[in-house]
Amino acid sequence: MLILAKSILGLALGFVLAIVVGLIIIPVLKQLKAGQNVSRLINKRHLKKEGTPTIGGLIFIIPPIIALSLLALRGSIDISPNLIIVIFVFLSYALLGFIDDFLKIKFHNNKGLSTMTKFVAQLLIAVVFYTIYKHNGGTTTLEITLINFKWDMGWFYGLFILFLLVGTTNAVNITDGLDGLCGGLSVMAFLSYGVITWGSDWIAGYEGMAIFAFILVGSLLGFLLFNSHPARVFMGDTGSLALGGALATIAILTHHELSLALIGGVFVIETLSSLIQIISIRKFNKKVFLKAPIHHHFEELGWSETDIVKIFWTMGFLLAMFGVIYGVWL
Repeated sequence: MLILAKSILGLALGFVLAIVVGLIIIPVLKQLKAGQNVSRLINKRHLKKEGTPTIGGLIFIIPPIIALSLLALRGSIDISPNLIIVIFVFLSYALLGFIDDFLKIKFHNNKGLSTMTKFVAQLLIAVVFYTIYKHNGGTTTLEITLINFKWDMGWFYGLFILFLLVGTTNAVNITDGLDGLCGGLSVMAFLSYGVITWGSDWIAGYEGMAIFAFILVGSLLGFLLFNSHPARVFMGDTGSLALGGALATIAILTHHELSLALIGGVFVIETLSSLIQIISIRKFNKKVFLKAPIHHHFEELGWSETDIVKIFWTMGFLLAMFGVIYGVWL
């Protein structure tokens, strides 16, 4: 019961703080004219979203930091090295995304940081994470409990972590294309990993990481009040990169790396659809999808934005449930 109470408290705290931050920050973003520049290459229905404030990821990035600080000051939570790693990655990727969003706003285009610059920065954050992880005695063993399989990957585990962090941040970023889509899927993903983390009581600082996950879930629910269709604010790269980084970090620290492919299954599908489209166009000069990532394909087929989001949320919910079953019992 205590675990349930702490989870609900964290969720409620994140939700309330996100609403307060949202009510403050959205008018400020509008005043600063921090509006989204919508690409003409996307479905024409998106053109009406031109000028909608971006950098809205701050609405769910700020609350967990405030909440954790308050809980730490009153001695309700221990700030463990693992929790510090999660916060470091979360804020580092948020800062990278913020710089990218800022450049887009400043120059009134969708270019921002170059792909190579962003990739190198993501890689550097991942390297710092791995260094701290190893310094604190992090294991290099990949485990599949379902078949009782263990593999000490040695130095190769470092490359695996780099791939997981960079891949997840970009996958979440790619999925952020419809009102509420990425935010809703992230709620399900972090809720799943919150439950899994509570069950990982052999890991130092598991309680703090679990509470962080639930605070973030509450913050995302608060953000969705402003981001669901029709969106009053977009999370931008500030939000999507932070979410992807934190999600991958918790998966790694709880040693449920492979569960990420299931819990974040929709993110994986979105990324694969973009990859398939790029390869098909470059190699065969043909399109597999009308537009990629796949949510834009359904838009081109005439589906409404809200229907696409509902279906993707349903898929994300089912995959998240299976992920919890696998992560906790199997």
